[in-house]
Amino acid sequence: MTTLDVNGTAIPVDSEGYLENLNDWSEQVAEAIAEQENLTLTAEHWDVLHVLRGFYQEYEQAPAMRPFVKAVGMALGADKGKSIYLMTLFPDSPAKLAAKIAGLPKPTNCL
Repeated sequence: MTTLDVNGTAIPVDSEGYLENLNDWSEQVAEAIAEQENLTLTAEHWDVLHVLRGFYQEYEQAPAMRPFVKAVGMALGADKGKSIYLMTLFPDSPAKLAAKIAGLPKPTNCL
């Protein structure tokens, strides 16, 4: 089993680094995952992560890119609800990377 070390606690993750148990998530876990992904979380990252976690609470799934962009736009404004903006925060695959850092499952429509 693969684990993520967070302040001396081993947190189980799958082979891609997503949490095995969503209840293991905390801001410290998010910071540790982000560090593994070579990201430093800023206030802008946290705003998006909180939107994503709220989306999951409401719909019980991590959104693929299109609903992710829409949810961010509705919550944070049209200027932030753009793929380009999310790519600057979460490079390569914003929906996958943000879901991983937010402690959510991999979005089903993401390869």
